Amino acid sequence: MTDLQITLFGAGGVFIVGVFSYNKWQEYKAKKSVERAFSTDHDDVLMREGDAPAVEAQEPVLRQEPRFDAAPAAKAEPSFGAPPAAPVSDAPVHAEPSLADADPVPATPAAPAQQEVSAASEQATSLVDPLIDCLLPLSLEAPVRGDKILPVLQTLRLVGNKPVHFIGLHVNGDWEPITHGGVYTKMQGGVQLASRSTALNELEYSELVTRLRGVADEIGAEPEVPDMMEVMAEARNLHRFVAGHDAQLGVNLHTNGAPWAISTLLFALEKQGFDVRPDGRFVMPDGEGGYLFSLSTNVTLAEETTPRLTLLLDVPCVAPARDGFGAMVACAKALVGRLDATIVDDYNQALSDAALAEIAGQVQEFYQEMDAADIPAGSTRALRLFS
Repeated sequence: MTDLQITLFGAGGVFIVGVFSYNKWQEYKAKKSVERAFSTDHDDVLMREGDAPAVEAQEPVLRQEPRFDAAPAAKAEPSFGAPPAAPVSDAPVHAEPSLADADPVPATPAAPAQQEVSAASEQATSLVDPLIDCLLPLSLEAPVRGDKILPVLQTLRLVGNKPVHFIGLHVNGDWEPITHGGVYTKMQGGVQLASRSTALNELEYSELVTRLRGVADEIGAEPEVPDMMEVMAEARNLHRFVAGHDAQLGVNLHTNGAPWAISTLLFALEKQGFDVRPDGRFVMPDGEGGYLFSLSTNVTLAEETTPRLTLLLDVPCVAPARDGFGAMVACAKALVGRLDATIVDDYNQALSDAALAEIAGQVQEFYQEMDAADIPAGSTRALRLFS
């Protein structure tokens, strides 16, 4: 047998295998389409044919993903790009968008059911937030039930350290977190653009797009993927704001005599209201499951004494109404009498009441900057970014 004959036999074999594989793939696609079309999940009362036109009539037009840039006509720098010390009072204030705005519900008398719908819409906006998330619209081939798609969505919860969330447009016309028992005509995904540590990067975004397309194929949806360059620019812009407002403010207590025994400190701190967390941190609870500020002994667990304590306030994570700095200073002054100590700065210089009042004024300016950027301190949006 000549080389030419061997080559021709090989080419023929490859061709036959290719045709066979292509036919199998077409058969698989057809099978999946039939399964979706005749799935028994569609016998829900909400899925009957007679209701379909009403669902179509209620579908809203999804908003374009908002940008952090200022209005084009003004040609101003985005407010998130400002350094932390610079005032932002004349920066553009962004009204917080809501996915529910696109699909208003006719006004009806107030009722518990309406309150539940409103709460669900607010929760949906907090999960997929147009200001801090990259929006990922998903067009569905047909209405889907939450029970069917939730297991698939659970496979895409994080990209790097950035959370990914999904919400759905319920057949009642409201956006809500996807739940068991719900029926949805559209979906919206969102990946957080930045966190305290990093901005969403190209590798994470590429991974997201690949995994999102796999999820979309599983649930019978078509994703709309935003341009990578635009997303990266927004992510860097948002992270600049986060880095510029990542403020942790501390006041120190220094002993006026011998170092404190840790065992003595534990009793005094418990009397003052501190809780000890499983990781060994001392925190002052806020009464709602969170905390106002924390305390450090500045020594390792192996040490038996310490001459210095540090009270620390995570400024962007505590709402102004709670007056975290005022509560921290009041606590420090109470411990001064209990432990025979002096309130000092990081260089062991005593802090007077006038100095503490000046710092309190700076904290208020900081809160105003965060309000101007539509990221109020202590809000769900701030807690997501500064985690």
